[in-house]
Amino acid sequence: MSEQVTSEPAQARRSWLMLLPLLVFMALAALFWFRLGDSDPSRIPSALIGHPAPQTTLPPLEGLASNGAQVPGLDPAAFKGKVSIVNVWASWCVPCHDEAPLLTEIAKDTRIQLIGIDYKDAPDNARRFLGRYGNPFASVGVDGNGRAAIEWGVYGVPETFIVGRDGKIAYKLVGPIARDNLGSALKAEIDKAVNAAPIARNTP
Repeated sequence: MSEQVTSEPAQARRSWLMLLPLLVFMALAALFWFRLGDSDPSRIPSALIGHPAPQTTLPPLEGLASNGAQVPGLDPAAFKGKVSIVNVWASWCVPCHDEAPLLTEIAKDTRIQLIGIDYKDAPDNARRFLGRYGNPFASVGVDGNGRAAIEWGVYGVPETFIVGRDGKIAYKLVGPIARDNLGSALKAEIDKAVNAAPIARNTP
């Protein structure tokens, strides 16, 4: 009888130890779910915010012209001294079609420059996409192998970055630009970047 009594607590402890990994997994899964289920995609953190934009040079989208001239590719030197909106997109990306008219609206803001990174796209399809919706970009860099997207820390297209006049990433929006986050988040962040203190210049 005494052996049975002493073995029951031991069995209970073993049962709890066996359940512990499952409980830990469920807790982590719940945390992961709630973080991803956040209705504001801009809250997904980016390690690049506050750091210089990647110095990635990308070739232009051949055959994409504006006023008779080839639209340039991505030159990191273009970030200095200007507030830039960098949009990572592709013609095969369904949400990119939804956000295209809003990018055209953003491009009307003369305080900023809009730069596109065309991600793993067929050139003909990319040109047709911009021909259909209009090209809002001052420059379009072609990221054919996805290396630039990795350097920018892209989770998946579309994504949009704000780069301040100092060349540092100030904000990141994961997911498509929509009417609600354009008004509640993106425009406010653009205003913040535009109104930031100008870059200090060395005096002789």
